[in-house]
Amino acid sequence: MKRVNSLDMLISQTKSLKGELEVPGDKSISHRGVLFGAIADGKTEIENFLMGADCLSSINCLQGLGVEFSIENQRVVVQGVGKTGLKEPGRVLDAGNSGTTMRLLLGILAGQPFHSILTGDSSLCSRPMLRVAAPLRKMGAIIDGRSMGEFPPLAVRGGGIKAISHQTPVASAQVKSAVILAGLYAEGETTVTEPELSRNHTELMLAHFGASITSLGTTTTISGESKLTGQKITVPGDISSAAFFMVAGLIVPNSEIVIKNVGINPTRSGIIKVLQAMGGQIVVCNEGFSGGEPVADLVVKSSQLRGTVIEGDIIPTLIDEIPVIAVAAAYADGETIIRDAAELMVKESNRITTTTTELKKFGAAISELADGMVISGNSNKLMGSSHCQSYGDHRIAMAMAVCGLNAVGQTKIANAECVDVSFPDFFHTLQRLAGS
Repeated sequence: MKRVNSLDMLISQTKSLKGELEVPGDKSISHRGVLFGAIADGKTEIENFLMGADCLSSINCLQGLGVEFSIENQRVVVQGVGKTGLKEPGRVLDAGNSGTTMRLLLGILAGQPFHSILTGDSSLCSRPMLRVAAPLRKMGAIIDGRSMGEFPPLAVRGGGIKAISHQTPVASAQVKSAVILAGLYAEGETTVTEPELSRNHTELMLAHFGASITSLGTTTTISGESKLTGQKITVPGDISSAAFFMVAGLIVPNSEIVIKNVGINPTRSGIIKVLQAMGGQIVVCNEGFSGGEPVADLVVKSSQLRGTVIEGDIIPTLIDEIPVIAVAAAYADGETIIRDAAELMVKESNRITTTTTELKKFGAAISELADGMVISGNSNKLMGSSHCQSYGDHRIAMAMAVCGLNAVGQTKIANAECVDVSFPDFFHTLQRLAGS
């Protein structure tokens, strides 16, 4: 395993993976820590903050709104300005590649009595925003952008918004969170109901900050009278980052990996259930809590995997992990079918197409569905690919790197530097576990 140049990585077939690791802090929780801390009264201290490009985009945007931060290693201190203390920005707020930054910040900006403009990189500016903008407009915010607000840059003039009851057409934590955050500024109670329960980090953390928020089934209600108070937060390890090492430990022979302090929130831990159902030896141990979030260590050993069907309510709990689940399926015996995952089409790349396209380069038998994919697994090794593309998508780059660990020959991944979005030390950690 070595860096070919500043952009590309070369992955070699690996004999085994051994050792312990801690993955970076959870990206979703890191985002929310700085966003909620900014509009809380008093200081918020965040330990194990993910210093990836996406989370730093949230800090950059909040600085543009007058919020002050101090940053040292993985520790971030937010000087909260309260719900009404944000200032009209004198510059365009750049969310980079971060959809979480843009969508959650739209909810906060909907409640501010001033004008702001949000933009991002070329990938983010091609991702849909109307499903966030539409309910916020219903609440009274004025939001405009390309294609009637479908695509960034987005101009927002907020303030004077009203409470609503909103039903989301798909389970989306980002849409739910945007409406809930706007509801902090509305008179009365704002309610969001989803078809299935998406990740609930917003609900848990807002309650931790003192908000008057309740959840019943797939419905969440927040009071506009809520007041947030600064907190101390320790961010658990990101299960989406741990997922790559779970699959790597399962498919590479003679491997045993211990992944420490991983967040196992039930709305995020579907990948553990699926990999165990596929025959994966994954033991959850040393369970506890950190900042209201359940955490545990994961012990992963090489396993002979078998195909499965992944669909329905479990999909929102593992949507970001599907590219690497597809890698596991490519090395499994039998057929794996993934359905109800159309949300993959509006991620950093169209992950149905990009996952399918790249795994075919290894010789995997995989085909697209309108809302997922079908993988006919082969327990024999795949062949390395010398021309893998990342599409600028961190999860595609890491998934293909994992695939290359057990593929005959070498795999070259172009533009692999995009892993810095969520896991800047990813390749170095793989090298250490491989003993190379």
